[in-house]
This record gives sequence, structure tokens and C-alpha cells, in this order.
Amino acid sequence: MKWEGNRQSDNVEDRRSSGSGFGGGGMLGGRSIGIGTIVVALVGGWIFGINPMTILSMLSGGAPTAQVQQGPAQRPPADDRMAGFVSTVLADTEDVWKDVFAKGGSTYQEPTLVLFRGATQTACGQGQAAMGPFYCPADRKVYIDLGFYETLQKRLGAPGDFAQAYVIAHEVGHHVQNLLGITGKMDQMRGRISKVEYNAMSVRLELQADCFAGVWANQAQRARAILEQGDVEEAMNAAAKIGDDALQGGGGKVVPESFTHGTSAQRARWFNTGLQQGSVKACDTFSARNL
Repeated sequence: MKWEGNRQSDNVEDRRSSGSGFGGGGMLGGRSIGIGTIVVALVGGWIFGINPMTILSMLSGGAPTAQVQQGPAQRPPADDRMAGFVSTVLADTEDVWKDVFAKGGSTYQEPTLVLFRGATQTACGQGQAAMGPFYCPADRKVYIDLGFYETLQKRLGAPGDFAQAYVIAHEVGHHVQNLLGITGKMDQMRGRISKVEYNAMSVRLELQADCFAGVWANQAQRARAILEQGDVEEAMNAAAKIGDDALQGGGGKVVPESFTHGTSAQRARWFNTGLQQGSVKACDTFSARNL
């Protein structure tokens, strides 16, 4: 992926030097994560691309908690290569989605990317590295412990810088859904439909975020020619490695009714749909008969 020398985003907050300040593995806001019910456990206890509404469901009453005040936001060190990489990818998503929203007659509101180690407080409760990267709709921030990239490569078998970029683009896709009101509509459905039905809707939400990541890749390639040989295969492989069937299969029995993110084939297909067509309209997973 061609990224060095490109613009870096100013919307990156570095909390890594402050320490986690929070204990309690497997807990969010004083409640257990509930791995066996709503979210899909990764091998070794890691969770990737967690549904933003799943985060909210872990909290008391399903509502966002008050945002805990942090100290002054710090920028990553200039010589931190990995921080520079994610800052560049975030900037590229900003450029793409600003243009997409402008063409649609609206204004794109940029999210903040928070770098942390171990655990950090969010407006959706306590976030932990074990959750993998996630987006909190209540504060419009993407959170990532960069140690996840080692897990992505070594445990999940999805190496490559474009696979890492896909991770950021997927979470930004959730931010786009939040701006479009899709996340809010999902939240309104909570409690009105069965758990199985909600899981099915969650799959469509996640696949749409994958498709939005593909839209970003399409538009960025057209504007800045960022792709190198093998990049698309890296992203497709990453999408496949984090399918519900692949993750559950590593732990034993596969339970389709519990899927919340989609199968490997579905995730790869919808990323590729966005990549090939480059259109938000092509990402209407909620109307699609076949996922």
C-alpha cells in the first residue's frame, strides 16, 4: 500500500503513555462482556469489529454512559511509524468520505481515532484491547490498541499493511452508518425483535461496514492510486479470516443463529462489492435478498 508521505490526520488522540488505569479483564462498565451470547469470541479471546450496538448493550440499560473526562489530547510521536500509518489511513478515509458526502449534498463530520494500550474509558463504557478495534457511536471515536495488528497477522493469519488499513476503514464505516442514522435505527429495534432476529440485522450492519470499507478503497485508488500488487488479496483475506463461521469453527461447533458479523464468504463478498462499484448505494445490505 502506498501511504508514506501522504497527509496524516489531525484527529488522532494518543492515550498510550497514560497507561490503562483500569483493571478487570473481561469486564465493561462493571459487567461481563458476555462472549457466549451476543459477540463472537476470537481464538485466544480476541474480538474484532465488534458491533457498536453490542458495546451499548453491555452497559446498564443499553444506554451510553457519561463520557469520562480525559486529560488534554496528545498527538502521536512524529517518529512512531505505526501511528503514522493509521493516521495516514484515517486521513485518506476523511478525504474520501468528505467527497462522498459533499456529492450527496451533506457535510461529513470526521471521527477521532484513539490509540490506547490495555484499556481506556469511552462514552460507551470501558474499552479493552481484548475487544479488538471498535467504534463508539456515543462519542464518535474509533478505538484501537495497535497490538491488535500482531494478532491479526500471527493468530488470524491476515498479514499486510492493506489488511491493517481495512481494519480502520471498517470501523470508519460504522461511523458513516452513525452519521446516516443507520446505527440509531438499529438501536431502536433493540428489545422489539428477538435475539436471533437482532443478530441477523447485526450481520447486515457489519457487512455494510465492510462494503463501505470497499467504497473507501475504490475511491482512494481512483484519487491517489494507493494500491500495490497483492493489496486487494490482503484485504479479502482479512475479511475472510474474521467471518463468524471461521472464528466459531476454531472453537468447535458453528452456530449460525449466533452470527453477528457474517460468514467469511459474505464479508469478503461485500468488501469486494464496495471495492468494485465504489458506490454507497451498492452497499444496501438491508435490502439485499442474498447476503
